[in-house]
Amino acid sequence: MNRLLPPYLLNGPALIIFVVMLVVPMVMTFILSFNSFDFYGGIKPDYGWHNYLEVVQDSYFHEIFLRTYGIAIAVTFLCALIGAPEAYILSRMSKTWRSLCLLAILGPLLISVIVRTLGWALLIGNNGVVNEILIGIGIIETPLKMMFTTGSVIVALVHVLVPFMVLSVWTTLQKLDPQVENAALSLGASHFTTLRRVVLPQVMPGVLAGSLIVFALTASAFATPSILGGRRLKVVATTAYDEYLNTLNWPLGASIAVILLIANVVVVMSYNRYVEKKYAAVFD
Repeated sequence: MNRLLPPYLLNGPALIIFVVMLVVPMVMTFILSFNSFDFYGGIKPDYGWHNYLEVVQDSYFHEIFLRTYGIAIAVTFLCALIGAPEAYILSRMSKTWRSLCLLAILGPLLISVIVRTLGWALLIGNNGVVNEILIGIGIIETPLKMMFTTGSVIVALVHVLVPFMVLSVWTTLQKLDPQVENAALSLGASHFTTLRRVVLPQVMPGVLAGSLIVFALTASAFATPSILGGRRLKVVATTAYDEYLNTLNWPLGASIAVILLIANVVVVMSYNRYVEKKYAAVFD
């Protein structure tokens, strides 16, 4: 027992911080979600499932959840489409060029997501750089509507999250033996066949792991959809925020947040179980 005590004592401060900063707020939010709300009387301490029933039964919230997960799927697909080939090309570069390209790819992670999103707003706004250039060279006469659209949110989120996909695939590529590719080429396989039948199956665990990270971050994203989507193009995170600060209906906002958390946990756990089962030998 004395030998086991020091590790627990060393982990004690981190465990206390974890409980105070994460577990306690989550428990309080969960309890709050069962309260009722009155616009004249505020939050009332009578408990029930009415907030959850409102979210589940109202088509307004159905549309918001479908939009949120539709954006998450689109961003995940685009990040995989861009990040996987990018990581593969990086692995074939010389060390000097690889370092420079990695710095360019990972550099945006050092900048606040809000700053990056505001940069996109300056680029694609009605009076933004893109519209000014297109009007200046005579391609269009009136500004294109790019702000406050689903496309703008997807593009900005891909820009924010593609480094996570690159890192995930890059980690898997470090375990890939280049001699396997050379063996396939020496046996007469084309470069495309080698990529499809030799490289891709070995890289897929990294793609799937990166997809999991990107999907979870996109589904809970707030800053980018809030700035580029506006008030009309709502996702779940911005809807919960509005319920908290605009309508002051904290119990309903808490129930939306809890449902989002449960949905994300179910998706992540199911996806993780599938990946581990399918690629157990690779991860081991």
